[in-house]
Amino acid sequence: MLDGAGFEVVGEAEDAAGAIEEAWKLRPQVVLLDVQLPDGSGFDVARSLASWRDPPVVILISSRDASDYGRRIEGSGALGFIWKGELSAATLRALIGTNR
Repeated sequence: MLDGAGFEVVGEAEDAAGAIEEAWKLRPQVVLLDVQLPDGSGFDVARSLASWRDPPVVILISSRDASDYGRRIEGSGALGFIWKGELSAATLRALIGTNR
């Protein structure tokens, strides 16, 4: 979906440890990050990425509604949240803007 819309997908990870490792290695501009990961929380990964000197933009995604997470989204260091049912290139572009 994202490749066909002009985004270049440079990596993928299955868990929190892999997400941090891949982001460090690949240095993407934007990271789509699932909140629920097999070995940890996407919120923890987002906070870790936000602490980097030149952090990527992090967008949290989940099959659960944002209201289920309360203020955890705001405190994560992520730019925002997209419910998986609404995830599209257009929704992603609207959230990150045209400067990335």
